[in-house]
Amino acid sequence: NQYYVPIKVDREERPDIDHIYMNVCQALTGHGGWPLTIFMTPDQKPFFAGTYFPRNDRMGMQGLITILETLQDAWQSKRNLLLESSQQILEHISKESESGYAEITEDIFDTAFREFQRHFDATFGGFGHAPKFPTPHNLMFLLRYWKRNKEPQALLMVEKTLDAMYKGGIYDHIGFGFCRYSTDKKWLVPHFEKMLYDNALLAMAYLEAYQATHKEKYGIIARDVLTYVLRDMTSPEGGFYSAEDADSEGEEGKFYLWTPDEVSQVLGEEAGRAFCLNYDINHKGNFEGRSIPNLINNHLPFEALKELQASGEKLFAHREKRIHPFKDDKILTGWNGLMIGAMALAGRVLKDERFTNAAARAVSFIGSHLFNEEGRLLARYRDGEAKNPAFADDYAFLIHGLIELYETTYEPQYLKRALALTDQLMDLFWDIKQGGLYIYGNDSEALITRPKEIYDGATPSGNSVTALNLLRLARLTGNSSLEERAHQLFRAFSYELRRYPIGYSFALMALLFSLSKGQEVVLVSPRREEAEPFMNILHESFRPFTVSLFYRPGDGEMEALAPFLKAYGKEGERTKAYICEGFACQAPVTDKETFEKQLI
Repeated sequence: NQYYVPIKVDREERPDIDHIYMNVCQALTGHGGWPLTIFMTPDQKPFFAGTYFPRNDRMGMQGLITILETLQDAWQSKRNLLLESSQQILEHISKESESGYAEITEDIFDTAFREFQRHFDATFGGFGHAPKFPTPHNLMFLLRYWKRNKEPQALLMVEKTLDAMYKGGIYDHIGFGFCRYSTDKKWLVPHFEKMLYDNALLAMAYLEAYQATHKEKYGIIARDVLTYVLRDMTSPEGGFYSAEDADSEGEEGKFYLWTPDEVSQVLGEEAGRAFCLNYDINHKGNFEGRSIPNLINNHLPFEALKELQASGEKLFAHREKRIHPFKDDKILTGWNGLMIGAMALAGRVLKDERFTNAAARAVSFIGSHLFNEEGRLLARYRDGEAKNPAFADDYAFLIHGLIELYETTYEPQYLKRALALTDQLMDLFWDIKQGGLYIYGNDSEALITRPKEIYDGATPSGNSVTALNLLRLARLTGNSSLEERAHQLFRAFSYELRRYPIGYSFALMALLFSLSKGQEVVLVSPRREEAEPFMNILHESFRPFTVSLFYRPGDGEMEALAPFLKAYGKEGERTKAYICEGFACQAPVTDKETFEKQLI
């Protein structure tokens, strides 16, 4: 402390800082990771980086104390060399952020599909080797590829992975929800931390699989995941909390582990034996002498497990008496946007108003607590305090959630908010020279570089999600300038997309939306309830390239948002459905059977 000012940064609160200095670490060491350790000059210029350092020297590895002393000596005796090194690092990462242009053709989707095939684990599902991460947007891309190309292998990979993740220990079979990742290839032993964003994206993937296959199990799993979020991860005011820790009482996973004796004490001998047999709970254990409930070797059909539901509820009630893992109760705008999207999608697919209402409450919470006096969106809220200007991801994810909520409720306010936030996003983040969105806004704290990112990692990038948002909003409103902005974004990142398409699965989802045959459906009726049978038909199947609007003739608010609606319908007429492609519409239909036949 005599020579240094130590600063600890929460990378969830300041993803801009984390992104920049992670690039520094990768440039200096060839790899990255957390915890990230950076040494920099007083004007933020880095000259040394690493990930984890032990306190003291250990097994040939320099400890943090030794590094601090060595760098202090160098700062006194070789400062010019350190400053020169720092400048070279800055020039390197600034140059790396400049991307070229490459023509994107439709074979990019086939290339990505073949890469997913190559990495697919046909035995245990998922992609690559341990540790295995869910990365739901990879599955969402494959579902769209299947829909467009009628490729059965794409759907097989999705179903195998969704089934394997649900059966594994990464899924909490007692209290629901998914953990962050699996440490092994079977999805058995998780890192027990539960993240809001994982559960939002996974719920979306299971819901889309339910629409695509009409297999009830996927809808049930999604419902249970979101039930967990409503029960354990929702604040009294309606915002969604960020995460639950892996540890309790100083031990990773202790909260989630069981022994056969404890199960039998709760359920009784016979019911306990049946539950343990089905969920792999035995005296040997599968994690440090105790057992993570799982279904990996259970080949009973999903429906047969319903008989154990009452036992699971009793075990959950018993588990609630244990000391819970710490809950990270900060409310992040971006992650809330993802969960709003998942809840809204669940509301319309499962026809469950609990989820629609939860999405609407969260939007209301953000509107009341996460805008400053100037109307600028903020990034995080906790204990009555909102702070940090929101980042591009925050805007993108929230806009995505608002679009989903509009297509569930058809309330104009959500479409209006999505458009207003899109305007603010473009004003604050758009790169006027080369296109694409910077990570932080032009009104935020200036850092040593101003990076842009489209890589879709644990969460999709703000640029990828924005591309899809712009395309959907263009079709919903008839505003072609929004579509053109999306194509500018694709051009800005075309080199990265072309070079490694598998790393940009959400961006590919947006490209598929742009290049696939889609429909705009306009439901015109004086009363919403009369149009609901048409809405139900529209929402019961997987239609990722379709957007839909509901219009009450004479509704000035909707006409202001989508001026082309003025041409549709007159007061007092019965429900009509217009099915359009590229805003060229077929004759309206008034019966459900014809409507369903004309949908793609």
